[in-house]
Amino acid sequence: MRIEDLSINELVEFDSEDGLVRFAGQRSLIIDATAKGNLRKELVEHFGIATARAVLTRFGFVQGWRMAEAMQDLFKWEKQDDWSHACGRIHMLEGMYRLEPGTPGSLTKEGLTLAGSYEAEQHIAHLGRSDTSVCWTICGMMSGYLSRTTGKDIYVLEDRCLGKGDAACHLLGRTREEWGDERADELAFFHQQNLAQWLEPSLHRTTATLREAERKLREKKRLLARAVREVDDPLGMVTCSPAMRRLVDLARRIAKVDSALLVTGESGTGKELIAHLVHDESARAAGPFIAVNCGAITETLLESELFGHARGSFTGAVQDRPGLFEAANGGTLLLDEIGEVSRGIQVKLLRALQEHEIRRVGENKSRPVNVRVIAATNRDLGADIAAGGFRKDLYYRLNVVQLHVPALRDRRADILPLARVLLAESAARLKRPAAALAPRAADQLLRYDWPGNVRELVNAMEHATALGGVKRIELDDLPEEVRRAIPIPSISGAVRSLGEVERDYILAALALNEGNQVRTAKQLAIGTATLYRKLKQYGAGSKRPAKGRAD
Repeated sequence: MRIEDLSINELVEFDSEDGLVRFAGQRSLIIDATAKGNLRKELVEHFGIATARAVLTRFGFVQGWRMAEAMQDLFKWEKQDDWSHACGRIHMLEGMYRLEPGTPGSLTKEGLTLAGSYEAEQHIAHLGRSDTSVCWTICGMMSGYLSRTTGKDIYVLEDRCLGKGDAACHLLGRTREEWGDERADELAFFHQQNLAQWLEPSLHRTTATLREAERKLREKKRLLARAVREVDDPLGMVTCSPAMRRLVDLARRIAKVDSALLVTGESGTGKELIAHLVHDESARAAGPFIAVNCGAITETLLESELFGHARGSFTGAVQDRPGLFEAANGGTLLLDEIGEVSRGIQVKLLRALQEHEIRRVGENKSRPVNVRVIAATNRDLGADIAAGGFRKDLYYRLNVVQLHVPALRDRRADILPLARVLLAESAARLKRPAAALAPRAADQLLRYDWPGNVRELVNAMEHATALGGVKRIELDDLPEEVRRAIPIPSISGAVRSLGEVERDYILAALALNEGNQVRTAKQLAIGTATLYRKLKQYGAGSKRPAKGRAD
């Protein structure tokens, strides 16, 4: 039988009643190419390029070896060389690729030129263009087939590949001695004994990560149960107030829609936690979540950080380096402090968002990326647009949906539950017993305006844990700026007259200053004589303050 006569009709059998498919007499499966592309993507993202290549190469080798056995049972070739020459056509009939017209049939001599490699197409679609050859399964299959039919170890490698931007894939088969040391690192992927070498570290890392995540989750639940039972705690957020409950509900609904998102709010309110919640509730939860503070990196470095760079593109670029867009492929990229980005970087961000592709610094080729971008800022971008500091087109591209995180002073129902959670966390971190809040300390936390929001509350609770007693956090254990907070007027029950509210406020301010009338008058922006007169009217003391400084 001639190789040219080998056709798909002779190799494939369909059993319409039982649903069985046979190729070369062996039961086979019809598997969607995109599904294998998705598997490749998950292997690379979770275990790394080396492990993914080892698994897919070894899978191909075993499949090719088995195919050679099946073909030897079915056909008798005119010449022994025909066994190896048939390799390229057999795998083409399996749907792996197309052969270029006029391509020689010997992998071990001229090599094979492939067109339309399914593996290269799927790698580009799911992971973008590669710096190295990507037809790992196909090389493994041909290696297994040739090794079985020739009786010696043959290793097939690519010297050109569609997956790295070449016009076509070209494969060559050689023995270990013929390859020499030039590509010894690639030959290691074919050996069964080396598979554990690639898999074991990845599995250990994954197992360790899962164990650490479970430990942190158990500790978090224990702390929350001890601190306050009524707290709804997605990712450590306390959501007792109606404003935060509405925000979290909206974030969960928006997470189901894969669009750009702008998170606004004052510094320290927890914008990154909201972004993390959106990621964890989305279809991208299994992918990476990467956050970058755009305001903390200079313009030159930020471009390289976001988009990557090619070797030699600038001083110090000693090797190719992917950027954060590529690292976040399949997941979410948080651009924190987006309002600090220069207009030059804004143009490049706009292109990446519109075209879903990036270009490394120093390269002239584009790479597709599949990333959900969430931007966060504490600035008024509308005002920045009016002042010419922020591009309007980028703003509209980022602001498809907007979430505003309220300041802590606007959600006072969250202050005490959050403070108790933070106290428990601080106690665990500092290895101290968890202490409760004394009534006066809790009342003072509610009086304070919290200009630094949750970030300031975190610091205050750590301060109190470090200085406080074993059982209770007293007023004196709080930071000075919190201790000196003047009560915030509020309405509870019947409306009181302005005179009553003024009296209570002045007396509270005087108590806060430990009776120092000069300091109190200065804080209230009234004269000391006026304060003396009002205190006398309230029956709170008639001693005139001594003249002098407030302190």
